[in-house]
Formats: sequence, C-alpha cells, structure tokens
Amino acid sequence: MKDLSIYTNDFINYCRLHKGLSAKTLRAYSIDLNQLWERTHGDLSKASICRYISHLHKSYKPRTCRRKIAVIKAFVHFLLIDDIIDSNPFDKIDASFREPSLLPRTIPLNIINGILKAAYNERKLAKNAYSDKMCLRDIAILEMLFATGARVSEMCSLTPDDIDLEYHSVRIFGKGSRERIVQIENTDVLEILREYSSAFSSDIIFSGYFFVNRLHRRLSEQSVREIINKYALLCREDIHITPHMFRHSFATLLLEEDVDIRYIQRLLGHSSITTTQIYTHVAMSKQREILSAKHPRNKIDI
Repeated sequence: MKDLSIYTNDFINYCRLHKGLSAKTLRAYSIDLNQLWERTHGDLSKASICRYISHLHKSYKPRTCRRKIAVIKAFVHFLLIDDIIDSNPFDKIDASFREPSLLPRTIPLNIINGILKAAYNERKLAKNAYSDKMCLRDIAILEMLFATGARVSEMCSLTPDDIDLEYHSVRIFGKGSRERIVQIENTDVLEILREYSSAFSSDIIFSGYFFVNRLHRRLSEQSVREIINKYALLCREDIHITPHMFRHSFATLLLEEDVDIRYIQRLLGHSSITTTQIYTHVAMSKQREILSAKHPRNKIDI
C-alpha cells in the first residue's frame, strides 16, 4: 500500500500557485486531509475511502461532510493529473447524499433598527472622548455590515485603499480573492464612515486596516461578534445575532424590495446564482406571511 499522504504539501502548493486559493482555504484543506490520514494512514483505496465517508456521516453535519469529501476528490484529481495514481477510487463510490435545506437566518428590520439606535444612543451617553470614539467605531462597523452585506472576514480585512468615500464605494475581496465593488448611497452611513475615518486616521495608517481595535491593530472577527451582542442586549432583543445574519438580511430585504437577483448576486460576491437563490425561499416565506395576514380576500365573508 502506497502512502499517499506524502503528497499533501505538493497538493497545497499546487492549490496556492495554480488555483490562487486563500490562506484560510488552504489551512482548511490541510486540516481536512490530515484528518483523513489519521483514519486511513495514507491509503486511498475504495474500501478505505468508503469507511472514511461512513465515519464523516456519523461525526459531522451534511454540509461539512460534503466539503470534506470535495477536498478529498480534489486531492485525488491532483494525484491523477500528476500520474501518481492510475485510477480514480471515487469512480465506483456513491458519495452522494441529501443535504437538508436550511434557510438563512435573518434579522427583522425592526431589530436592526433597534440595534443601530442603541449604538447611536450609547454614543450620546458617552462620558468622555475615549468612550465617544469607541462608540463611533462600533456604529461604523454596524453600518458597514448592513450597508454592504459583506462577510465579517471581508469587512475586517478592508484596508484604507479599499475605501473610497468620495465616490461612495467599497472594494471587497471575497472567496477565491474575487473582487467586487459595493456602492454606499445612504448619506447617514457615509457621514459616519467619514467621521470614523477622520477620528481613527492615525490608527488606520499604523495598522494598515480600516477597522481597528483598542490596541490600534486589525479588528478581529470575534470583536465584531461581541460588538453586535453588546447592542443587541442594550436594545433588549432576546435572540442570538451573528455578523453573517446582517449579510442574510441585506440580501433578503433587497429581494423583498424587488431588486433583481442578479444584482444581489454581484453585491454578495457569489460566483453562482444558485447560491443566491436560497434567499428567494426566505422572501417567499415573507410573502406568504404578508398575504396570509393582509390579503383583502380575508375581509370577504361568504
């Protein structure tokens, strides 16, 4: 039995150089493959892969299983094109399975309104310049999340060069380093971002990132989660809110306003419109709710 695990680093380098995958994706690939080798000891025979897939189904959610299997398939393809193996062990393996359809969790607009109001109100109550500055930063973060629909990792990675407030635009680098431009046309949001940019100019230059923490360094994704939780509690909303829910809400609310799904796809940075179409199911749920409660036929009694 040939130990195929010795080609892991070659595969990771291939993905970095030829596919242009991000460091985060490459780390995930390495973890997935190392977990595979812990179970199979470098063996990629049909029997070994079947046992491993069975283990995945017992240990992980369907979406995670699908991702891990996709990484193994990509590794096998790499071995094939480099003539390291002669045949594809997946050719006779049925690795398909049904994945439950989970609708994106969104934040009702009234709760987003409450969170933003809580942040603005907290700033009004600030007792010193430092507290005021921190509140300003928090407001800028919340407004940016909702204005752009960016992933929290994308927002935390924004640099000063990505922000052009004169032309109301934000350049975002998404998955696979795909670049997209999102316009911000709300004057209140632009005003806050300009004020933040001015107040934190030295920190932004020092860190090289647009959003910074108290130590004048790049803001972490965990810090954004804590900021959201802080203002959700202040407005007494008893639901768990994540940064990604702002992204889901951004897409769903635009769809409910009849924005073409192809524009939403571009705003979100989805490579396939199939990914964006999941929001149509959420919008349909809202439509059913409205028609059930508001349709004029409900007032007709026969």
